[in-house]
Amino acid sequence: MGEKSVQLKLLFIVNPGSGNGEINFADAISAYFESLPHTAEIYELPLNCSFEKLKEIIASANADRVIAVGGDGTVKLIAECLLQTDTPMGIIPAGSANGMAKELGIPTTIKESLDMTVNGQPKKIHVIMVNGELCIHLADIGFNAYLVKKFNDLPQRGMWGYTKAAWKALWSHHKMEVLIKVKDKTIRSEAAMVVIANATMYGTGVKINPDGKLDDDFFEVILVKEYSVMEILKLRFTNLALNPKNIEAFQITSLNIKTKHKAHFQVDGEYMGKVSRIEANIIPAAINVIV
Repeated sequence: MGEKSVQLKLLFIVNPGSGNGEINFADAISAYFESLPHTAEIYELPLNCSFEKLKEIIASANADRVIAVGGDGTVKLIAECLLQTDTPMGIIPAGSANGMAKELGIPTTIKESLDMTVNGQPKKIHVIMVNGELCIHLADIGFNAYLVKKFNDLPQRGMWGYTKAAWKALWSHHKMEVLIKVKDKTIRSEAAMVVIANATMYGTGVKINPDGKLDDDFFEVILVKEYSVMEILKLRFTNLALNPKNIEAFQITSLNIKTKHKAHFQVDGEYMGKVSRIEANIIPAAINVIV
């Protein structure tokens, strides 16, 4: 029996703060399912919804598929709730970057992404635990994390706001001295940033990690040694490659990083403060995503 002839119950967890306000996602989802045999239940995330409360909502819905409607933060929250279960997770991209949806090839239009939640097939992917935080996309310490912090504090968004933040950050951000333990190797280096990469690219489409695969047994650590304003703007606004002379990459399953001074740290686009130590481990076949 094909997937389409099975009646599914889908739970859509909608972050009402996501998107630019042009689409009412709850209405669009209800309209889509009007003529279909499947059941769609919609839960709008309240502000500061606790992890425990959301887990309860998911358990009591007893749905065949749980769909995150939002940006990378919403995807991360729901992935945490479904970690190491067989319940498939779908994504309706509604954030500003939607890095994870891009990585998985999920369409950006609501109609096509809804088609995928019903007709797509689940696939197991791994995640990384970084300092106890679930990372399904990219985490980093150093320059980019500092920019995430700066950009979040900006009144002005877009290219000009970002350029100003990048320029200020370049003058005030010092390079880190890092000690990286990879397998039986210890690397000492100066670095502008160190990326812990589960995925291949940032939300803009720039491939920081061309070797990344979400369903293999490894993640990558990428040491970025030098930075310029042009490289930073490339990272955010284009999909041009970074200068390979400045980059060293390693494939690993666990990682330990120490920095001489505390460094800015972000996970999946969320600023986490300053740290002087990073521990990261892979969790194989951690979530079941619909692709």
